[in-house]
Amino acid sequence: MYVTCLDLEGVLVPEIWIAFAKASGIPELTRTTRDEPDYDKLMKWRLGILKEHGLGLGEIQDTIATIDPMPGAKEFLDELRSLTQVIIISDTFQEFAKPLMKKLGWPTIFCNSLEVAKNGEITGFKMRCEQSKLTTVKALQSIGYETIASGDSYNDLGMITASKAGFLFKSPDSIKEAHPELPAFETYEELLDAIKKAMD
Repeated sequence: MYVTCLDLEGVLVPEIWIAFAKASGIPELTRTTRDEPDYDKLMKWRLGILKEHGLGLGEIQDTIATIDPMPGAKEFLDELRSLTQVIIISDTFQEFAKPLMKKLGWPTIFCNSLEVAKNGEITGFKMRCEQSKLTTVKALQSIGYETIASGDSYNDLGMITASKAGFLFKSPDSIKEAHPELPAFETYEELLDAIKKAMD
């Protein structure tokens, strides 16, 4: 039995923080897990910038409401879900992901949660578990699933390399060059074909 584990941002939807950086006019917020492998460090840095500018959850959610899935993402996901179980494993937060899940047809997502004050200030964040993507893939394997995984960033490498088959998707050149052993794809068609072959 197979389950395919997909990253969310950069794979199915545009990067939320990059969209918010543009909307808020704060270019530093374009930094993502493609640039910073340490997610805890990245998030603490982001929250510091939000506090400095007096921005909170409401402003980010307003930006998220304008984000649509990448062209072809929903069709890819629909076809993939007709073939195998699919779980989106993301380091994003429930408070960010919900409107995007609606646009993708409510797929299953495992993600984290934010700590938000009454005034909307994001005061902290709660990770579901350590190394959530790798830990989740190993847990699925422990209950009898073969996993196939795909993502674009540093924080996806654990689940990709631990899976029976793993693929980079729309990754930056720096990650592709550092991991030439991992098949890298740019289109949903290529990724779907690779997942089908892995299940044969």
